[in-house]
Amino acid sequence: MARILFTTWEGGGHVQPMLLLAAGLRSRGHTVMVLSDACNAGDAAALDLPFRPWRHAPSRPDKTAASDLLRDWEADNPMESVSRLCERIIAGPAALYARDVLEAMDAAPVDLIVSQELLFGPMMAAEKAGVPLALFCANVWPFPTLPGLPPFGAGMAPAANEQDGMLHQMVGQTTRTIFQIGLPALNLARAGLGLSPLADLFEQLAVARSILLGTSEAFDFAPDPLAEPFAYAGPYVGDPLGVQAWASPWPADDARPLVVVTSSSLYEAQEDLLKRAIAALSALPVRAVVTLGPALELADFPGSENVLVVAGASHEALMAEAALFVTHGGHGSVIRPLMAGLPLLVLPGLRDQRDNAQRVVHRGAGLMLERDASPEAIAGAVQTLLAEPAYARAARTLGDAITAALANRRAEDLLEALL
Repeated sequence: MARILFTTWEGGGHVQPMLLLAAGLRSRGHTVMVLSDACNAGDAAALDLPFRPWRHAPSRPDKTAASDLLRDWEADNPMESVSRLCERIIAGPAALYARDVLEAMDAAPVDLIVSQELLFGPMMAAEKAGVPLALFCANVWPFPTLPGLPPFGAGMAPAANEQDGMLHQMVGQTTRTIFQIGLPALNLARAGLGLSPLADLFEQLAVARSILLGTSEAFDFAPDPLAEPFAYAGPYVGDPLGVQAWASPWPADDARPLVVVTSSSLYEAQEDLLKRAIAALSALPVRAVVTLGPALELADFPGSENVLVVAGASHEALMAEAALFVTHGGHGSVIRPLMAGLPLLVLPGLRDQRDNAQRVVHRGAGLMLERDASPEAIAGAVQTLLAEPAYARAARTLGDAITAALANRRAEDLLEALL
């Protein structure tokens, strides 16, 4: 049996998939250790996973907006978003992340490191120590390094012709150039470890022997076959640990369709969006449940006769009764309802959310509105999705394909094969 170190950071929806993967390998008899922000200790303990907080690298004590490292809801343009990412996660603190990983390995040697794809510090530590490295990306791949994949962040569809392909190439090259803003800091960190400098930031990824995508080929747009060392190995999704049970306040014979509104597990300046969604659903002949997540205060979001606002509730239980999900577009918040055969209304904002929305719309499994959509526009889209059965059929088809692909390939199997 192997000794495996998992490294991640508190950035939202990628943490739980990493913990679920670690738990899966622990159940197979491997010795695991999770290295992450201090605020993730409780989640690791709930899965009985040994845990070690970052001691030199940034380590969030909680999941509030005040402790957020990126605060990317404040970024005005893609260049600023990339700059924040390089300065605060990828390159700026890379030496500190590497130091923590090397100290953890000094305390307990490991046979394999499995790291989140944005943490370049653990990649350097693996390179320095000569320990095999695998990357686990819990959503669609975010870097312009996977051939055939539409550029990340813009919500672009697959190339339908040569002109589309040229546009994808141009956007991808521009993105690659912007990321080089982090190269000087990364090379400074590498020099501190006695590693040679890189000519391109993304050369650091070459250390990984395997890059596992914790999404599904049925959901994603990447070509078949997938370029090495990439492999699909997910998704890994589930209710947050300790989530409240779902108990309907409406009579059992209430025939109004149930609409569920989900919010990010982290703060994304989503208050106004949720208030517009509540206003939209309050005017419709539906029942609605709005789950806020831990970043918002329940008292700030009054509901109505037909709209129940809660801090959290089991999405597994809600999906068994729901007719439609309204979501911000996080990977887990999109792919779980799809696997339950439920159509989606996506109002994307940050990170991968627009890309996830495009994958839903491209398959006919839902609709997308801009994040600033009016209550009237939201209400109209909800009515369309409930009235047109084609959306539910497409969602069911896509969900079945995701589930079928998941049965054939798991990250645990691929990592054991790598070992």
